[in-house]
Amino acid sequence: MIVAPCALRVKASYAFRMTLVGGIEAGGTKFVCAVGTGATDLRATARFPTTAPDDTLERCIAFFRDHADPVAAIGIACFGPIDLQPASPTYGRITMTPKIAWRNVDIRGTVARALRVPVAFDTDVNGAALGEQRWGVARGVANVLYVTVGTGIGGGVIVHGQPVHGLVHPELGHIPVPHDRARDPFPGACPVHGDCLEGLASGPAIGARWGVAGHELPADHPAWALEAEYLALGVGTWIYTLSPERIVLGGGVMQQPALLARVRRRVVDLLADYVRAPQIVQDIDHYIVPPALGARAGVLGALALAHETLVPGE
Repeated sequence: MIVAPCALRVKASYAFRMTLVGGIEAGGTKFVCAVGTGATDLRATARFPTTAPDDTLERCIAFFRDHADPVAAIGIACFGPIDLQPASPTYGRITMTPKIAWRNVDIRGTVARALRVPVAFDTDVNGAALGEQRWGVARGVANVLYVTVGTGIGGGVIVHGQPVHGLVHPELGHIPVPHDRARDPFPGACPVHGDCLEGLASGPAIGARWGVAGHELPADHPAWALEAEYLALGVGTWIYTLSPERIVLGGGVMQQPALLARVRRRVVDLLADYVRAPQIVQDIDHYIVPPALGARAGVLGALALAHETLVPGE
């Protein structure tokens, strides 16, 4: 019997999804490690603070060495900026991060040399986007945008099921947005660009503008109308440029109960009926959505990256 190549691919894909892999969510404040096959099968996890690079990476390596069953591959979803160009001499390293001790640290290479398995490497937000696409609120959607609004603003982009890389990687939080200084005289909190989107709408920007953290502000505070305005300007720009089929908005700032609804309404207003896709015109509540995986999105995305290493282009 001759089996079609596509059928062979489906069987191979299923087999690799059942394969035990490892994931590392490498964050600026914490690392999360996991062993499993996916969202419903996590065999072991560990969480610890981000300290000195050598100490932190040694804890990661020890976690996988101590697990009873070996993993076939490891995925790393890492804070950045990072070098994702395989031909680059600094591939797999963190580059110009504000965390000085982590600059030029070879995260991918250190893990690969110690554990001797294939290691996939991508941004933390691309990882979270991939996790939500595989097991979360964007399951089955080919073109996905995941945005986290918290200490910073970052975005992961999935096109045709694959994370987007380019000259470097998407830096959606650093786009310029209209800044009405009469309405909002705050100069911005980004140390590089001042009043880019992250400088105006991140958690630290909210705290610096109003003098208290966002979670301390009541739902009717004027901060939230301003926050929705800036985020909607960003979302509208990404809709025009990327045309995603679903947008996931996560992160600590998005925990404010009324904020997501405000952003949805303002996006519709700003698009001004120009983009007439039914998902926007008729069903915006299911187009701009909160994450389903919560705090697990990053490490599950790292597991998905590991699977991708076993089946390139899956």
